[in-house]
Amino acid sequence: MKQDFTSVQNIYIICGKTDMRKGIDGLATLIQDSFELDLYSDSIFLFSGWSKDRYKCLYFDGDGFAMLYKRLDNGKLQWPKDENEVRNLSQQELRWLLEGLSLQQPKAIAKSAKGVF
Repeated sequence: MKQDFTSVQNIYIICGKTDMRKGIDGLATLIQDSFELDLYSDSIFLFSGWSKDRYKCLYFDGDGFAMLYKRLDNGKLQWPKDENEVRNLSQQELRWLLEGLSLQQPKAIAKSAKGVF
């Protein structure tokens, strides 16, 4: 199963440490009960554990839930630490995160507001 997640409306990262022993039902319960997010929306939900060298992705594809589990061979993720926070990421922030970079890239050129000429 290969999915293209570049057109997903929302990318949510569950900050802090998640118990990586949880399966689909446990992660879905966490999303609904702790963060009151809609599991059935066009969204992916990302979780990481203590070691930050692995993550899980939960996604509802229309007829059921899919869960991706990845363990990195080399390196660690720059996972945000605030356990009571959920962030909605952009596609660019997701790429930074999965490449081992911080979500905040102070040297990146920020998008500007619409200017007046």
